[in-house]
This record gives sequence, structure tokens and C-alpha cells, in this order.
Amino acid sequence: MRTSAAQARRPDGLLGWMDGLGEPTRLRILRALDGREMSVLELRDVLALPQSTVSRHLKVLTERGWLASHRAGTQSLYGFAERLPARARRLWELAREEAAAWPAVRGDAERLRAVKARQAQRFFAGAAGAWKKLREDVYGPRVDLEALLALLPPRWTVADLGCGTGALASELAVQVEKVFAVDQSSAMLATARKVLAAHANVEIHEAPLEALPLADRSCDAAIASLVLAYLDHPAPALGEAFRILRPGGRLVVVEAARHEDPDLKKRLGQAQAGFEPGALEELATRAGFTGVSTRALSPEPGAKGPGLVVLRAARPAANPDVP
Repeated sequence: MRTSAAQARRPDGLLGWMDGLGEPTRLRILRALDGREMSVLELRDVLALPQSTVSRHLKVLTERGWLASHRAGTQSLYGFAERLPARARRLWELAREEAAAWPAVRGDAERLRAVKARQAQRFFAGAAGAWKKLREDVYGPRVDLEALLALLPPRWTVADLGCGTGALASELAVQVEKVFAVDQSSAMLATARKVLAAHANVEIHEAPLEALPLADRSCDAAIASLVLAYLDHPAPALGEAFRILRPGGRLVVVEAARHEDPDLKKRLGQAQAGFEPGALEELATRAGFTGVSTRALSPEPGAKGPGLVVLRAARPAANPDVP
């Protein structure tokens, strides 16, 4: 039976919340679900525990009001309860901090990355066929225009990071000398290879953005269009973008503005619900970029989603006095 707000103010309500946190496995489950939803089978893989054990603890956490579930096809997805009281959230923040150094929790984090990668592959495999229309419905048909305007020099080598189905790489290919199109979704790249088949100057790579298969200082520019929101941790991807750029090379990021629409976030399969301009600027600055600036764009006429944020930055030019 779910703990009500009124019960939470009584001693037995407080003890109910604490009882939910009073077992190591339940703390590990809550850490795995913080900010995301997963099925019992996915949690089993993250925790490396029997499914029956995971199910038993999920039942307790749901009864104590920590978790809620809903059906998605043939399975149930679990996540934090939407209306978790502030006092319960404070208890959880303390427990999460205390458990962070547990060896079991560190092992969970490694396995969670693998589960998230499989989730992304499944999402994009299902979305690949309708991806162009989905993006246009949400952001408008010319979402990449701002990025294109920043990439005019015809002899540039450009990395399209998170190229998806290849629409932007195809437009870039007729304007610049060389394009590296990189994406970690094999389903998206299957479509991209067809779209880009006519462009001999496009080189396609299947790889995560956190480990680009491109040489140091091999690109004049890098563009990440509506891709950082799909990463749990965008910072390593920006660090890789910095690495592959030549001194003076340009970075352009196009991202959804921060929004509070959980249904849209789920529909698009995003890990982040967009970005505040300041948050993007901080990520780029920490990666080593200079000349960082952002500009907010209103949604295009007919677009059903949030506005966009465009970030421009550069890798610092080489110091001629340093060999």
C-alpha cells in the first residue's frame, strides 16, 4: 500500500520511508533508477542479481512510495515516483551519497553503461525509419540551418558527431572537402549509408562520441546537432571533439532548450531534457574551448517542441612560440 503524504508526516510514515532505504540492494536499485526508467530484466543485468530478488525489492520500494511503474508493451518500467515528498528526497540524497563508494555500487555503474547502450540501440533501431519526420515535427524542417551557416569554407574537414540518418552530412558533403559522419547506432547508420552513398568525400564510422575513431587535430570543425541530450554524461564527448579539432578549429552544437516535458523526453529517447544556454557554455569551457557563445532560437512555425540553443566555440589557436 502506497504511503500517503499525510502518513509521511507521522512517525510511522517517516519509518516507512526509512524502511525502504534500509537494505543495500534497495539502495542499489534506487541509484540505478535515479533519473531513468528500467524493466526488471534490465535491473537484473545492472545489479547482477536473480530476477526474483530484484522483483521482491521492487515490490517493497513501490509499496513504500519510492517507485512507480507503468506498462510499456509487454513489460513494466520502474522509476522514481513523480510526487516524491521533499523530505523523502532529502533522505534519498543522503543515502545516495553514503552509498556512492560501495564496491557493489561501482560495479553497478559499469553494468549500467552497458544496459544504457543497449537501450539506445533499441530506441534508434525502432526510430530510424521515422527519425527525419520525428525531428521535423518537434524542431522544424530546418533545424540544422544554423550549423550549416557556421561551416562555409570549402576546404574544411568537418566531423558530424551523432550523424543519425545522414541528412546533415549529406548537405555538408557538397559544401566542404571532407566529412566524417559518426554515430553509435547501427540502425541509423544503415540509413545514413544509403543517403550518403553518392558522396565520395564522406567517411562513415560507427562509434560512441566518447571514443571517436578520428586522429588528433584531424578536423577543421565539429558539429553536434541534437545529440548531447542523448548522453548521460556529455562532457567526455565534448572532450573528444576538442581532441580531434586542429588549433583554431570550430565547434558548433545545436541542442534543444531546457524543457519540462517528460513525455517529449521519453518520446525522443533523451537522457537530458534539453539544456540551459549557461549549462552548454560551462560544458564547452571545461572541455578547453574558448570564444564560447550561445544563442537561443525560438521554435520554427509549426514545430511542436521546445526552442533550440546554438553554441559556437573554438579550440585555441596554436602559440607560434611553442614548438
